[in-house]
Amino acid sequence: MRALLISILTCSTLAHAQEAGPIPAGELAPIRAAVGRIHDDVLTRRETYKTLGDLCRVAPKRLSGSPGAAAAVEWARQTMIKLGLEKVHLEPCVVPHWTRGKVEVLKVLAPAEATGSLKILALGGSVPTPKAGLSAEVIAVTSFEELTRRAAEAKGKIVLFNRPFSATELSTFKGYGGAVGQRVRGASAAAQVGAVAAIVRSMTPNLDDVPHTGGMRYAPGVAKVPTAAVSTRGAERIAAWLKRGPVRLHLRLDCQTHADEKSFNVVGELTGRTLPDQILVVGGHLDAWDVGQGAHDCGAGCAQSMVALATLKRLGLRPRRTIRCVLFMNEENGLAGGRAYAKDHAKELPNHVLALESDRGGFTPRGFTTNANPAATAILRQLAGLLKSGGDRVIPGYGGADISPMKGAGVVQLGYLPDSQRYFDLHHTRIDTFDKVHWRELELGTAAMASVLYGVAELKQTLPRNPKKKAEKKAEKKAEKKQPGDGKAK
Repeated sequence: MRALLISILTCSTLAHAQEAGPIPAGELAPIRAAVGRIHDDVLTRRETYKTLGDLCRVAPKRLSGSPGAAAAVEWARQTMIKLGLEKVHLEPCVVPHWTRGKVEVLKVLAPAEATGSLKILALGGSVPTPKAGLSAEVIAVTSFEELTRRAAEAKGKIVLFNRPFSATELSTFKGYGGAVGQRVRGASAAAQVGAVAAIVRSMTPNLDDVPHTGGMRYAPGVAKVPTAAVSTRGAERIAAWLKRGPVRLHLRLDCQTHADEKSFNVVGELTGRTLPDQILVVGGHLDAWDVGQGAHDCGAGCAQSMVALATLKRLGLRPRRTIRCVLFMNEENGLAGGRAYAKDHAKELPNHVLALESDRGGFTPRGFTTNANPAATAILRQLAGLLKSGGDRVIPGYGGADISPMKGAGVVQLGYLPDSQRYFDLHHTRIDTFDKVHWRELELGTAAMASVLYGVAELKQTLPRNPKKKAEKKAEKKAEKKQPGDGKAK
């Protein structure tokens, strides 16, 4: 019994030590009470899960410029109104319009004993093959440096970029970051050495037959060659065949890039009670790849952002500052929505206190990543220490793609960080569907986000801003000049 009492007292002491910081105890106490109410309400109502299910039913395929994206915009507008968000409106942006087409074939012509087809998905932005397709031998490389060394060998061939996604990183996002460059830049690198096409190993640590699509970019002044992702098991098969002799493939894609389309960010808010001109932004991206339902990427983040505000309003927790929900369009293949928001609200950005993005799936909370200065980080850590969801870490890192254009104005960036171990099983695939979401994991994320947002918005002091950096301001100006289809590929 004595040991149990010591354990309880120790845990209590550690909890209060975590809460110690720049926020006075008297100010922190009502925020702590609000956090408890938020968690209880979110886990009881399950509103986020219902909202996400509705989005996946109404607009499962919502790549920018598509009818599905237009349906998602209208769904989001109506849903925000239904949830009680205020000042709901649409803000225009111009987005690229790329379509996959109906034909995606990678057929094995040689070796003879390996004939058949491998599972692929065209990469977003790829040009099509000739109508009848193209046939060529294959060369496999694991780096751009290897491709340069073997440039003569690659001429006239299909290049397979076969650098594996590292399975040794605890954060799967680090593994992704180490491999994704070959997807983004592979087609142009292949074209520069005279190759006729590029295929890339899918971005996942799994060994399976599930191909992963994603964005790519063509380098200016370089010939455009078709490109697709092959499943990891397919990439392994090709590599094994190459050890025994030549491999010849037939690739056929009929994807197309169309004229840019007009679309919208969807915006709603909970207006602050005493400091309405000081603004916190929370959001995710409304667009998703066209092969699944975009349930984790990024329907989860959109639902969490809307329901976080709806929860605060329902509980009568209207904070001092305004919290604005922005569902961004075109994160996946251009970032047009994020750029448009930063540009259209440029005069208002000096009053933006915080920007929080959820774009890492709807899994169990592990904390937040931030670019915040030390003073702001101390406040954020103190508030995160109040969470009942377990996601109480605040660590240095990346905020999010859609909110990144606000960074140059000194806006503190915060990225919701759920457990990442299963995210790249599903990311950009046909199996990113609603049935892969666990309601409790999703709702715990909503509670964590709503709690931190409320805490920052309710503080008597203003969260210290980041200093503006010349390099960031220069980068933002350069980004604004880019065309919608030239943005950061995710």
